[in-house]
Order: sequence, then structure tokens, then C-alpha cells
Amino acid sequence: MELIERIVNYCSDVIDGKIIACKKHIQAVRRFVNDLDKSQSEDFPYEFDTEEVYHFYEWAKMFKHTKGVLAGEPIELTDFQLFIVANIFGWKNKKTGYRRIRKVYIQIARKQAKSQLLSLIASYETFLSDEISETYIGGWSKDTSNIVYNEILSQIKASELLEGKFSDSYHQIKHLKSGSFIKALSREARRFGDGTNPSLAILDEYHLHPTSEVYEVLASGMVARKQPLIVIITTAGFNLSSPCYQEYQYVSKILDPDNPIENDEYFALICELDKGDDIKDETLWAKSCPISTTYEEGMNFLRGELKTALDQKSKLRGFLTKNMNIWVEMRDNGYMDLSKWKKCEDDYTLEDLRGLPCVVGVDLSTKNDLTSVTFLFVKDEHLYVHNHSFLPEETLPEKIQTGKVPYDLWIQEGWITSIPGAVVDFEFVEVYIEELAKQYDWNVREIISDPWQAMYFMQNMEKKGFVVVEARQGYATLSLPTKDFRERVYNGKVKHNSNPVLTWSISNAVVRSDANLNEQLDKSKSSEKIDPIASLINAHVRTFTLEGDYLDMNEHILSDDFSF
Repeated sequence: MELIERIVNYCSDVIDGKIIACKKHIQAVRRFVNDLDKSQSEDFPYEFDTEEVYHFYEWAKMFKHTKGVLAGEPIELTDFQLFIVANIFGWKNKKTGYRRIRKVYIQIARKQAKSQLLSLIASYETFLSDEISETYIGGWSKDTSNIVYNEILSQIKASELLEGKFSDSYHQIKHLKSGSFIKALSREARRFGDGTNPSLAILDEYHLHPTSEVYEVLASGMVARKQPLIVIITTAGFNLSSPCYQEYQYVSKILDPDNPIENDEYFALICELDKGDDIKDETLWAKSCPISTTYEEGMNFLRGELKTALDQKSKLRGFLTKNMNIWVEMRDNGYMDLSKWKKCEDDYTLEDLRGLPCVVGVDLSTKNDLTSVTFLFVKDEHLYVHNHSFLPEETLPEKIQTGKVPYDLWIQEGWITSIPGAVVDFEFVEVYIEELAKQYDWNVREIISDPWQAMYFMQNMEKKGFVVVEARQGYATLSLPTKDFRERVYNGKVKHNSNPVLTWSISNAVVRSDANLNEQLDKSKSSEKIDPIASLINAHVRTFTLEGDYLDMNEHILSDDFSF
């Protein structure tokens, strides 16, 4: 069949270098070719169904391009798109006849017809399924989920063959004959899939999801489906603690032939610039942009984006992630490389820290924001971190409505305590410190806090027998601890328990410097809250001093040195 020859020839051209592709793209192609060879063996559990691929191809031709230079013309799948379709729909289990692929991860740059392909997959599953199909587009925000939904609606409305065969209401497209439907969900609108029975779940721009909540809810509802399918298509991002980056790391291992991890039911394709590639080399842009680099308008778009990024350094991160599809942890004056922080993850428990001395750092909110507490320990030449935050519950609905930060989920998971009222009652913080120290027999040597808004709290803790120290906010007090903590992280001398609130705050943190290269966290320039990392730095003000590293530091401000 001519269609299959196109796919095979495409694979050969990628492997031979006739088509420019990145390392992981080539690995995906080799994986497909190897499986085609294996499918000739009776022992191989899968076979390739050429008819299914042909059916999808013909289905796509029923629709028209809705945007760009080809708007209004019938969709003719590119060889690149055919390769994706062949992998998802072509492979069948020899015994059951069901689809082999249950999960899909595609990472590709912007302007590569992602929404178009997702829309074709959704309508194919909905209108041609042999069961009542439920397709959900799961976005963290309404805007994200609506992009694919609106593309689907535009495609089917423009198809004469589907006229009168569907209805559209309340963000749901329904196939009238079968009852199958497509529905847009969003975590932001508090509608994200509880009680659903998805046959197909689509997550577009997964890098925007701060947690895996939407993914997990939809996946958990697929148990009863014969051939469920989860499709993730995303560009790269800059949050290395996100579930998307974790998925990227996992599928990279699946693609790597030298890695022992295998998952026959997972199709992965990553199109990115390789390490060491020059972003100014136009011949390499096809690695991340396999479609837009095939026509002049697409190349001109990339040239314009690059010029803007080079002229305005603040735009460089966006160019690298969105156009070159490279994961980047790069913030202007960002405090810490999150990849270094991630390497310090450890599965210790608080019981492992029983009986140890510690310093407690506190960052108290002025009104209705986060208040954070950090217990900092020294054990076996490492710093161990326990962080907890507090949030007034009356502010929670407003914060949830923004959809940006999953405060409610973090409350459920125990990383944040919700406090009754509109402002943080510091008595809850006092009790938390007292009870936790008592429960684990911790010797709280000092509690250190910014004196601003904390005088009453500090007086109360002092009355309860704790040693209380002020951490005056300035370079003289904060610069050395701020630098030292980061250096310890980079040297692997810090251990943390993967607290997502603390990690999020570190990703938000930026620093300001003076003429002498002193540094401190800059709350005024941080885009989101940094209270958890601020409380940690407060704790480290005393911890690294009391260790004996900097005994001569600011003795007029800090006193009562001791050694652990």
C-alpha cells in the first residue's frame, strides 16, 4: 500500500539523516522499525494493521485546515503525522485485536499542528468507535482545554459529511447516533473528570499542570475500557519539578535502547534540539519543528522569534522552550537550578530525625498569604529540611479560582494547614512548632524570624521557653546564608522530602545583588510566593553559623553560638 510505503520511507530517511531529526526522534523511529521486523515472528504479541492507518488517513481528509497558510484546504497528513498515527492506531494485540498503545507522549515545539492532530484523534475515536466513547480534554485552565475543543468543533462544523450528525452544547460535542461525546474539562473550573469513564483522555500543554491531578483522575476512570488511550502533547517548559518533566524523563528512558526500562504500550516521540546544538543554526530547527520548517512562512516566524529572543534576553527562555522545545530552568536572577534541588530528594521520615537538635526559621505573612516554618537539621554532614506552611481558609476559594497554584491539593496532602478566618492566626504556628518538637523529641535550639509583624509571636515563643533570634532583612544578615545554602544543594549536601510547596517557592525565587555581589531573596521581584524558601533561609542564618562555619559573622546582630 502506497500509504505504508510513505511511512517506511519516512523512517528510512530519518535514520539515514536525509530528514533532520534529534536523537530521541531517531530512537522512536528505530523502535517502530524494529517492531515491524519483530511482528513477522509468531512470538511477537503485536501485529501492524495497515487498514486502520488507512482509515484514519481517509478520516482526516474529510476535514479542512482551520488556520495558517492552508486554511480552508483539505487536510493531507504529513509523513511526520502519519508516523505518529501509525504508531498509535496501527499496532494491535494479536490475541485480542485491541490497540497496543494505551499511552502517548509527544513533545514538540509550537506551530506544529498539535491541536489539529489532537482534534482528528478525538473525532475519530468519538464518531467511529464501536462503543459509547467518552473523550475528555483535560486542561489545568479553561483556556487550555478550550483550544483543542474549539479546533474540534471548527473541523466538524466545516465537514459536510458530518452535517446533522452531532450536537454542540455546554462544551460538549455529541455524536447523535452512538451517544459518544467529546467534553472539555478544566481543573480551574473545578470540573476535571470525577465520575467519568474515559475512553480517550487528551492533555494538551501538560507542562502547564503543576500537579498530575487531572491526569490521575482521568486515568483512574479508564479501568473498564477495552482499549483506553491517554494522549499527552506538549511543548517543553521550565518547571523541572512538574509532572510533565517527570514524564519526559521517563519516556526518554523508554526510547533509549541502552536503558533497561521497557513499556510496549507507551508510544513516545520527542522533537527537540540536541545538547550542544546552536540555536542560530537554521538547518537544525527541523529537529524541534518538523512541520513549520518545511515552508517559508514557518521559517520566517522562527527567524523573527529568534531575533526577538537575542535582542531581549528576557524572551530567550520562551524561545528555547516553545520553539526549540528544550526544558529550561532559567529565570532572570533566579536563585537556584531546580535540577540540582531535585537531586537532593530523599525518602527520609521525621522519625529518622528523632532527638536531633534543630533551628526553626519562620516567615510570617502580613495579611492573608502563606506563613511558613522550616525545621533545619544537621546529620551526617548534610542539612535535612522539614518545611510546612499555613494559609487562611477564607482566601482559599479566590486562590483556587485563579487555577495557577493547587493550594487545595497541597492542603489535602498535608503540606499546608488551612486556618479558619481571613488572616493567619500565629497561635496555630506556635502550637505546630511546640507539638512537633515534643512529638519527635527535637531540641529546638533557636527560632529565628524577621521581626517585622512577628513581635507578638516572638514574645509568646520566648515566654514558652524558646530562644528567639531576630533575622534582620539585609545583606549583612542574609547574603552568606543564602549563598551557602545554594552551594550545599549544588554539592549534594542537602536532603529534602520532595515538599512541592517548598519546591514551588524555590522555582519562584529570584535574588537581588549589590555592588559587592552580596545576595538576598527579592520578594518584590518574585512572580509568586517565596515564603517557604524565605523561612528556610532564615533557619540557615543560624544553622550554618552555629555549625562553626562563620563564627565571626555579625556578632552584633546574632549571638549565643554553639556547635552541633
